[in-house]
Amino acid sequence: MPHTAVPNEIDVRSLVPMQRHQKIFELVDELAPGGKFVLINDHDPKPLYYQLEAEHPQQFSWAYLERGPEVWRVEIGRLSKAA
Repeated sequence: MPHTAVPNEIDVRSLVPMQRHQKIFELVDELAPGGKFVLINDHDPKPLYYQLEAEHPQQFSWAYLERGPEVWRVEIGRLSKAA
């Protein structure tokens, strides 16, 4: 089966809210430059965006693929370092 460039989908809806940010930040820390994953959540993860931007300014992309009302899907990627 050919390898597709579909990013990993990470569904955090099954985790208790306390564990969600920890899990997401672990995944973010593991991303290689140019790597990405899709976060699936049951509410707008905007606070996560602000936390990510505060701790790692200008290092990540953030693109909404779906904006509720039931499901939010956000593609989070690590930007390639400028040469």
